[in-house]
Amino acid sequence: MAGVVCARTLVQAGHEVSLFEKAARVGGRMASLQTPFGSFDAGAQYFTVRDARFEEALATVPQVCRPWGANAIRVLDAAGRVAAFSLPVSEPHWVACPGMEDLVTAWAQPLAQAGRVHTTQRVSSIEHDQVRSRGWQVRTSTSDGGSQVFAGFDAVLLAQPAEHAAALLRASRLDAGLAAAVADVRTAPCWTLMLAFPQAVRPGLTTLGPQWSAARSTHHRVAWLARESSKPRRSEVERWTVQASPEWSREHLHDDEQRVKGKLLKAFAEITGIHAEPAYAHAVCWEQAQTLEPLGCSHVWNAAEGLGMCGDWCLGHRVEDAFVSGLELALAVA
Repeated sequence: MAGVVCARTLVQAGHEVSLFEKAARVGGRMASLQTPFGSFDAGAQYFTVRDARFEEALATVPQVCRPWGANAIRVLDAAGRVAAFSLPVSEPHWVACPGMEDLVTAWAQPLAQAGRVHTTQRVSSIEHDQVRSRGWQVRTSTSDGGSQVFAGFDAVLLAQPAEHAAALLRASRLDAGLAAAVADVRTAPCWTLMLAFPQAVRPGLTTLGPQWSAARSTHHRVAWLARESSKPRRSEVERWTVQASPEWSREHLHDDEQRVKGKLLKAFAEITGIHAEPAYAHAVCWEQAQTLEPLGCSHVWNAAEGLGMCGDWCLGHRVEDAFVSGLELALAVA
């Protein structure tokens, strides 16, 4: 989100921009996982709109976003009982359709059509341009072991987790001040479990377990549960996304997927009362999922060097935080 917003804003200001993405498609933590049973929002579950600039930008893609009726999110006690409604009904919760990544994809489309999006390209180092003394070039590595050099840039902007951005700057032997500026940013990991129960879709039975669609949990393993099939323009196959608590995720950060699946599936059954065997179960770990200590300002920009950083971690961990960070870095550069 932060990188694409920053890039599109700079293009609108008349700059030529290249976007490098290590994955096969843009999306980041708004990624959607496609399965034979339907899609899962593997990272961000929804977003709210509090900044007028975010609202204005969303109006450019009115067909992509829909309100999600789970805006009265339950709070559960450790036994899975509803304790309260955590958020006011007055604040709508939105999702992109048919998956969360589709919002980022829509905004990146003009760049992609112009051939300016380079996927499966991990930037391994940032170097001074060999031809232009005040310019930059980036060296990338690909999944097949190859490498490329892209040159001719006036600035390099990093839209990565703070830890990754600082590590890249150090590896490139660049601006220790920038890396030091984000040294106090702290993030927490998150193990995410995705489950599908196609046996629930038959006459007379459309859902399993509780009748709520989303909840925050105080169970020691689980912080969040959402019925993916309750989101608009999704497959009706019963699907759940379960996000582990930061503490539990940190404790089990290096566990293998099978071990994590077993423990989270047990917790899911305890909370929801759903003891059926899922037809599909997959766990992924986001190592920098939730910001615990943000930077405290929207971006980092060294105009003299032409180096900058942005990301949700600058302000928090919300989707809108990523949008604002990317936008304000672009405005500072432009």
